[in-house]
Amino acid sequence: MRSECDVAIVGYGPVGQTLAILLGQRGWTVEVFEKQPAPYPLPRAVHFDHEIGRIMQAAGVADALAAISEPAYTYEWRNAAGATLLRFGRRTASLSGWPESNMFAQPDLEQLLDARVRALPSVAVHRGAEVIGARADDGGVTLEIAHHSGDRGDARARYVIGCDGAKSLVRQQLGATVTDLGFFFDWLIVDLLPAEPRIWDPINLQVCDPLRPTTLVSGGPGRRRWEFMRLPGESVETLNSEATAWRLLEPWGMTPTTAQLERHAVYTFQARWVDTWRRGRLLLAGDAAHQMPPFAGQGMCSGIRDAANLAWKLDLVLAERAGDGLLDTYTTERQPQVEAMIQFSIALGRVICVADPVEAAARDAGMIEAMQATGHSLPVPPPALGPGVFLDDDPQAARLFLQDQVRCGTAAGRFDDVVGGGWTLLSPHADPSRYLDGELAAYFRSLGGVAVHVGADAPVVDVNGAYAQWFATTGAAAVLQRPDGYVFGTAPALDGTAGIVAALRSKLAAPRHV
Repeated sequence: MRSECDVAIVGYGPVGQTLAILLGQRGWTVEVFEKQPAPYPLPRAVHFDHEIGRIMQAAGVADALAAISEPAYTYEWRNAAGATLLRFGRRTASLSGWPESNMFAQPDLEQLLDARVRALPSVAVHRGAEVIGARADDGGVTLEIAHHSGDRGDARARYVIGCDGAKSLVRQQLGATVTDLGFFFDWLIVDLLPAEPRIWDPINLQVCDPLRPTTLVSGGPGRRRWEFMRLPGESVETLNSEATAWRLLEPWGMTPTTAQLERHAVYTFQARWVDTWRRGRLLLAGDAAHQMPPFAGQGMCSGIRDAANLAWKLDLVLAERAGDGLLDTYTTERQPQVEAMIQFSIALGRVICVADPVEAAARDAGMIEAMQATGHSLPVPPPALGPGVFLDDDPQAARLFLQDQVRCGTAAGRFDDVVGGGWTLLSPHADPSRYLDGELAAYFRSLGGVAVHVGADAPVVDVNGAYAQWFATTGAAAVLQRPDGYVFGTAPALDGTAGIVAALRSKLAAPRHV
């Protein structure tokens, strides 16, 4: 264990792993402390969306991730009689070049992320090492570590990120308050390995039956998950038993002879967020900063978005290309998006968690009428980020930018794989770097920025015309994409490109606080 490092990460779930990779790939020394001596072997999270696929692509695990996951093109809601109430998803390409929804088993994801982490020489992982105290000062943070062996020791870091879950010690040290929306429902989660392959259509199904609201989803290739809501008057102890699990599964053809039960557990779904995600050199990410009901499948996704947002900002601050005041935008950007996803998840939950037959009948009638009127599947667009490092008063800023198929020379594939991620200027008309003077061009290069002419006959070929469509729809002549894939700003004409980069330089000139 290094006595000093650039960043210490407390917690080694998918959020901590992703952050360690994104920082380690940039060359920063990272020490990760996880109190559990071994990975948890049973399923938990089962869904990631297209944006998370792109972040995992940036983390260098795209091919391995595709091998352990399966697309879920449809998430359908039906009532007790089998009528369709709502349908999410689509088969067309998503904004990020990955399927809109993807199903997986968390142990598989953690295993491939762990392999990637351990391939990075600047990152070290310490299992069975519990952080029991943190003392911050002007120069950094000293962590007190209790090792599984019984030894004690200290570790020193310039910044500490708490990815240590809902009972986060780092959050306690940070002293943040919590906003709790008081949305509580108990559900029995049952993970199975069916004995025989079976095609599930739709692959993900929500049964809005007031007699027992039930969820059936993929748990990744070869796995299935059922979720059963606890009914009024039903005890947690009665619900949380293997006998109850098999009784509830039997109508679905799942019995001890047709499937292997991996896990059953009752979870209390909650909706809350921490009000302050940063205090000095201590920061929070993932469940340490927020928790949400699973109805939109955005819990782990939101934590991985935290990691992507925080990684590039820490990179600039550690390299002294920006003042540490830049880290304040981590909260101002991420918290409103997380709040929006929590509210969306609650809205879905209020529709699902109806146990009164009269109320359910009224709900069904309204939703069936709306479904018959539109007949459309509903994609779930990611909400915009909150105020932060964006061009002011730009309607495209703070929104996720697209990634699609391109070709450059003999290389072809997703944009980030062919051209690279990071700060990227794009235009369908010409190389936008031509409109930067020497000083601005040098500044942009110092950030690792690249400029791209993308189009049907451009050096970077727009294979599907997706970029041409985006520029035509928005009316932009140039766009600046941030390292996390969000739009910093646009220009209506190419001669406005310099103004975008100048605004970026101004935004990154944040004051120093610590």
